[in-house]
Amino acid sequence: MHAIQHFKTITKHRHKVIANCFRAGIGAQGLRHDLSKYSPTEFLPGCKYYLGTRSPNEAEREELGYSAAWLHHKGRNKHHFEYWVDVQLDTKRYGPVKMPYNYLIEMFCDRVAASKIYGGERYDDAYALNYFLNGKGKRAMHPETSAELERLLRLLAEKGEEAAFAEIKRCVKKYKKSRDY
Repeated sequence: MHAIQHFKTITKHRHKVIANCFRAGIGAQGLRHDLSKYSPTEFLPGCKYYLGTRSPNEAEREELGYSAAWLHHKGRNKHHFEYWVDVQLDTKRYGPVKMPYNYLIEMFCDRVAASKIYGGERYDDAYALNYFLNGKGKRAMHPETSAELERLLRLLAEKGEEAAFAEIKRCVKKYKKSRDY
């Protein structure tokens, strides 16, 4: 069991996400980020499968064929695109739903923070984009959500954090006035 290391990792990650959310203009939302990781359902497997260089959910999945911690987590945290799955009206099958913009921005903040934590010294502003592109054909994300996340990750990779968060803050202000927020 790696309880102390896991606690430090998830807390460090959470604090980076909170800081990113404040930079993005969704600070209050950031304060609620990933609280479920401290629940026994997620925390105990996190300790057991702690790796330090990647998500413990991956190790749990490799051993069991699924990750109970991940299933719990994605069902309670709206900043994960996997949360946004519902029956499609046209096909009557489950499929991805467009994420509200504030959760998409929290997902961006989360991915940047996770890239810094797990990337360590290898992190640069293109790290999160490269991770996103590497998994692009393997995930069922709504096309509009995927396109906007990719746009923001490309902006981060090409122009840096200052420019990315300035654009995000501008977009958040615009979307707060709309129904899509």
